[in-house]
Amino acid sequence: MMTTNAPEWDDQRVLLAVLREGSLLGAARVLGVSQPTVRRRIEALEAALGVALFTRGTAAVVPTQTALGLLPHLEAMERAAAALQRGASADAGALAGKVRLTTSGLLGVEVLPTLLAPLRANHAGIGIELALSDRLEDLIEHEADIALRTVRPDHDSLVAQRAGITRVGLYGTPELIARHGLPTTLDALGDWPLITPDRSSKDWETLALHGYPVDHVRTAIRTDNHLAQLAAIRAGLGIGPCHHAIAQRDGLVRVLDERFGFDLAVWLAMPESLRNVRRVAVVFRHLVEATTRFLRVSA
Repeated sequence: MMTTNAPEWDDQRVLLAVLREGSLLGAARVLGVSQPTVRRRIEALEAALGVALFTRGTAAVVPTQTALGLLPHLEAMERAAAALQRGASADAGALAGKVRLTTSGLLGVEVLPTLLAPLRANHAGIGIELALSDRLEDLIEHEADIALRTVRPDHDSLVAQRAGITRVGLYGTPELIARHGLPTTLDALGDWPLITPDRSSKDWETLALHGYPVDHVRTAIRTDNHLAQLAAIRAGLGIGPCHHAIAQRDGLVRVLDERFGFDLAVWLAMPESLRNVRRVAVVFRHLVEATTRFLRVSA
């Protein structure tokens, strides 16, 4: 069946919600509309595309392979629509509108809010959207305007500036150290309760590269979530890797100072195409300066 009707984005947005939520009812809740409205939107989209998107059952709808194959295209359209909305939220020369930031969960929770406080005080018209993600593609695919990363974003379409260096070492609470004492060698770490990665080969490889005895450890808590690792260290559950700036602020005790530690460069990046959008440029410059000060003070 062929059709000349162009599908509408609102209908495609409904399809994306149904695929994500797994049901018409779930999509209706997320979108804030009724279930019959979701059904009508799906039917309108099927008519416009000339294909069946779902197999209807008595209790559920099951997406066809065609519908599943559309998912990456729908997600790309969602990103483009969000970028368009941010771009239209204010003119290029205004100090108002939305700026979307992306960074890791750890930096987004433990560092970025402090850096943003002076910006919000001085530029209340700029609204910040914060996406916690480790995906380096966020800027290239227009999911965000600015990224704060510990890996240099290397792409011709991006402007990147190094803000400084963050030192990562091993830390524990004063109470834990008072109870167990301090290890004197890396090999002796196996006798202490430790906070370690779980299944992240990248994190394990980084530790091993700097001499961490990955094969001889007694793990108290294993998790690949860096925020969960930090929470476990703060709770006194074990010794684990932590950024020096965060550990210093929280009063944690450095372990094996001379024997284990490594530096990570901290980068800010944004698309070259946003260089002349004033609100984005102001937030970018502020974050570079604020991050540089934060890292310098805590060094």
